[in-house]
Amino acid sequence: MPELHVRFRRFTSLNTTIRLRDGKLYVSLSDLLEAAPESVLRAIAHILIAKLYRKPILRLHADRYRRYTQSEPVSKMAEHIRQTRGRKRILTAKGRHYDLDEVFETLNRRFFHGLMGRPVLTWSGHNARRLLGHYDAAHNTIMISRVFDRPDTPRCAIEYLLYHEMLHLKHPVRVKSGRRCVHSREFQAEERLFPELEEAKAYLKRL
Repeated sequence: MPELHVRFRRFTSLNTTIRLRDGKLYVSLSDLLEAAPESVLRAIAHILIAKLYRKPILRLHADRYRRYTQSEPVSKMAEHIRQTRGRKRILTAKGRHYDLDEVFETLNRRFFHGLMGRPVLTWSGHNARRLLGHYDAAHNTIMISRVFDRPDTPRCAIEYLLYHEMLHLKHPVRVKSGRRCVHSREFQAEERLFPELEEAKAYLKRL
């Protein structure tokens, strides 16, 4: 077994990292995990070692870690840490071709009776093609990838992306039986109300 060095760090999330360098193992854990039960720390150790050496992760340890980190007290603590420690890079809602503030207000009137409070809206800093849109509850921010801010992007694609993230604002992530429910039945039902849903999804698949 290599010499082991473990440190708890002030991360902005439940990060865990492991590196093998010069014959020594260096492990960094979020300080949110410092008070975790020994069984959870053992599960983390198993998961990190398995990932490092590309071995299968036993379901017992994976489930134990997931149940702990997604429990209500730990989830609330992690959310608080993200708000107080994290930094959110906010650029602008007004792009070269689309103004997210204007699109939001249009969707708000069309689908939410104008009652949804406007979060911070921003285009991403680069043309991301994997993370097309994201709602950050900790900072009450919706980000849309700048790759869509161009004249040949159909309006329905921009509206669908923003509408999807607005539904995340209306239907927050819930934890049920230790599992995170990101897209609830209510969420999916409302998403299907978007008239140009198939047209927008078809465009996104071609991106």
